[in-house]
Amino acid sequence: MGKPVLVIGGGVAGIQAALDLADRGLKVHLVEKSPSIGGVMAQLDKTFPTMDCSICILAPKMIECFRHPNITIHTLSKVTGVSGGPGDFKVKVLKEPRSVDASKCTGCGVCSEKCPTKVKDEWQEGLTERKAIHIMFPQAVPLIACIDRDNCLYFQKGICQVCSKVCQAGAIDYEQKAEEIDLDVSSIIVATGFQEYDPSELGEYGYSRFEDVITAKEFERLVCASGPTGGHLNRPSDGKLAHRVAFVQCVGSRSHQKGYPFCSSVCCMYATKEAVLIKEHEPASDVTIFYMDLKVFGQGFQEFVDRAQSHWGVKYIRGRPGEIRRNPVTKDLTVWYENTDTGEVAEKEVDLVVLCTTMISRPENKELADVLGLELDEWGFFEPLDPVMNPIETDKPGIFICGCCHGPRDIPESVAEASGTAACAAETARRYGQ
Repeated sequence: MGKPVLVIGGGVAGIQAALDLADRGLKVHLVEKSPSIGGVMAQLDKTFPTMDCSICILAPKMIECFRHPNITIHTLSKVTGVSGGPGDFKVKVLKEPRSVDASKCTGCGVCSEKCPTKVKDEWQEGLTERKAIHIMFPQAVPLIACIDRDNCLYFQKGICQVCSKVCQAGAIDYEQKAEEIDLDVSSIIVATGFQEYDPSELGEYGYSRFEDVITAKEFERLVCASGPTGGHLNRPSDGKLAHRVAFVQCVGSRSHQKGYPFCSSVCCMYATKEAVLIKEHEPASDVTIFYMDLKVFGQGFQEFVDRAQSHWGVKYIRGRPGEIRRNPVTKDLTVWYENTDTGEVAEKEVDLVVLCTTMISRPENKELADVLGLELDEWGFFEPLDPVMNPIETDKPGIFICGCCHGPRDIPESVAEASGTAACAAETARRYGQ
């Protein structure tokens, strides 16, 4: 069936591309830099507009990907070198040590329970803590512990070794070394995803100064049952249940002064989804979305917004807030805004503010683009051959792109592109494999 295909990135797009290829009979190498596949979708609570459980959709795909005989998953890995051309790419992959023997670890979590070192949990968006040895999240694939060497007392000071003493499986391996893997593949699919814009530079919103001003991804973890509060919308400052919540759209986007000039296209919908989530938890909550324009172009999107207004009572105010202040006594937040429909300048007091930040490119894209010989656009996204006629092909034959690595898009569009790249990669494998 031809040489294997390399998929870079283990988010929903990379997983879908790998499964499509594997089901066609092709061998796949899936490279992911994190300890687990899943990407951003694994962090979400629900998906729009159907309000289906995100991990309920993704977890079966993750397990299928892990168990598929045609897929080899390389976690904690990155591509460091590529040579050759379509049908015959020579790829070097650097695999960082997990410091845990994958063949022995049972994922019981005892090592994490006993580990004395606590650090900010990146997967929980820093809202809670994890241990130096940890499993990334409950549904992680592979379900194997990983030692964070930068924070482990043994690797930093030569002391502790508690995890090794309590591990009944004898899986802890402090002597593990990084290894370089050589792969011979027919084509390459890039699905490295995106990251969230850091709104700290927008001082008027008070992010990083006011604990109760959070980003949309932080909100997803806060409202999720597997999050730090067990799904209760407790505001970070004092644990008070947030009944009055404001969403601010276009934070870091559609601006030439601060942030980025483009629109992320999904913020209006995920803000609506998150507003409905609040109403499902507490129907009496006062939820307001401040927006510039509503981008509701997908199937069922307008109906979803209409239902949020008519059925759930979500309020939409056209206007970008100019400033957010905090009452030093009550710790409540005051949003100052201009209603551009009426021209009225007003204020609204709330318990929690959610900033809907733009989706930006990952900083690793620059290094990966140099390795692959690809071009990036002015915002750091991978450049397609033609954004309309050939959106998933690149100017280098045999290398394809899908998902948010070449611009903001939602989950259905990312998955559709992933299937498209899989079809192209399969055709390349068969053409050069004959």
